[in-house]
Amino acid sequence: MQHIFLLCALVLGADPTSEPIDLLIRNGRIVDGTGNPWFHGDVAVRGDRIVGVGRIPKAAAKREIDAKGLVVAPGFIDMHSHSDFVLFEDGDAQSKIRQGVTTDVLGEGGSPGPFLNQLLPRNVTIKGESIALRTMGDYFDAIDRAGVSINVASYVGLGQVWECVMGRSHRRPTSDEFAEMKKLIAQAMQDGAFGLSSMLMMPPGSLATTDDVVELCRVVREHGGLYSSHIRNEGLGVFDSVKEAIAIGERAGVPVDIIHLKIADQKYWNRMSEVVALIEEARKRGVNVQANVYPYTRGNNDLASIVPPWAHEGGPQKLIERLKDPMERAKIKRDADREIDGWYNHYIAVGRDWSRMLVSANNRYRGLTMDRVIAQRSEGRDPKPDPLDVLFDILIEERGSVGTVYAHHTEEDMNLALKQPWCSVGSDGSAFATTGPLRRGNPHPRNFGTFPRVLGVYVRELKLLTLEEAVRKMTSLNAAKLGLKDRGRLQAGAFADITIFDPGRVLDNATYTEPFQDNVGIEYVIVNGQVVLDHDRHTGARPGRALRRR
Repeated sequence: MQHIFLLCALVLGADPTSEPIDLLIRNGRIVDGTGNPWFHGDVAVRGDRIVGVGRIPKAAAKREIDAKGLVVAPGFIDMHSHSDFVLFEDGDAQSKIRQGVTTDVLGEGGSPGPFLNQLLPRNVTIKGESIALRTMGDYFDAIDRAGVSINVASYVGLGQVWECVMGRSHRRPTSDEFAEMKKLIAQAMQDGAFGLSSMLMMPPGSLATTDDVVELCRVVREHGGLYSSHIRNEGLGVFDSVKEAIAIGERAGVPVDIIHLKIADQKYWNRMSEVVALIEEARKRGVNVQANVYPYTRGNNDLASIVPPWAHEGGPQKLIERLKDPMERAKIKRDADREIDGWYNHYIAVGRDWSRMLVSANNRYRGLTMDRVIAQRSEGRDPKPDPLDVLFDILIEERGSVGTVYAHHTEEDMNLALKQPWCSVGSDGSAFATTGPLRRGNPHPRNFGTFPRVLGVYVRELKLLTLEEAVRKMTSLNAAKLGLKDRGRLQAGAFADITIFDPGRVLDNATYTEPFQDNVGIEYVIVNGQVVLDHDRHTGARPGRALRRR
């Protein structure tokens, strides 16, 4: 009787077998994304939509999948991703599909549009043709034209619009320039952006004051969007930065989602309960502030983040010129080796420990920790060079940027954040691959393992989360934040984004030193009704779509 009730309720009275079914998933353990307890049942798909969930009568289907012993869940929504342009290199989105991800959400400081005014158009190649992207709408159109395996949604980045108007200058915008930023955000929202995202730690985002962000978010409010933020300081300024994010949401009247919530300075480790309390207090007074995390204790940034913000004015070429100038270099070195109010310094945050920095960039040092790099470059030299000088020389050689993984937060703090009902999952990764042109550098393992790691480590092994709660954090919670009403749940009428996995086997394999390893246990991935992953085989299907906010 329970299953008959579920069928009637979820199918809204319609008989899913009244017309031919394209895909019928039988005998699965249904975890519908809502957080409700699992139940045994079937899922019927016609076209790109789910037409039935529950006990479905015997019916003819073009394809039937026997999901006995497997969990059938909504496709995972990656709340924080950087796949913007790699999707044009390979639309198969291998590392995302193989994690069960069916939707990527883009945007932080930068975003895949706009490229206007002082930012030159971004050229991408689609089916052999070079296409110039200028607006967010151009990007969404290009995704649809190219054909990709996953759905793509995006914020518009604060840093993106700031540089459109201000270029690489660090001066304050005039009233006319600020009005132009608001105009660009409004246009991006009309094009389908889901809100404004920011990265306030470094320029250009760090140039924006709290009042600036509030004013820009008021444009977002007019269009029903939200504000997603990499906060200004995740280290010794973490409490003030969380308060700032809350204040922006409260003053502008927009929901807030804090990107990869963490405490990334060893001096403040094990104080996540205080951060949680700040968010809970805000929520009690009616501020819709939430967060997302990735299930790792290392983050990915750049060796250039050890250089103080002022030295970045004018962009990478100006930074390199300053590093080559003896007087400027000395000033940079002094600032890099001390705490400066308002600036999150990765070097200080990891206790000046070079062994806690792993080069992820695609250069000759990839996969090495910086203590080993410094030792290599210092060999045979007497006296030994200052390690900061070694760093500066590498930045000069690598044109001002070296991607780096920093070991800067703790398992205990991350676990406490992950357990909160308002905290969802986002990888902060890109759609890479274990073979081909997208196997490059030594990327963070989160690019390959985030979602299976949640299920294998934090559900099955550590029992930090129930299966139902973990799936909710990866599906309907993210859909609700974005206002996606027809994704993130297994229910009749929803788009057929479905992930089927083995709960006893699912696990990540990627590591910090060997990241190019696919996980195990994700058996099938269905995007908009089409099977994209069939056991270990990517089918080549590219049914993904650009999702525009409506």
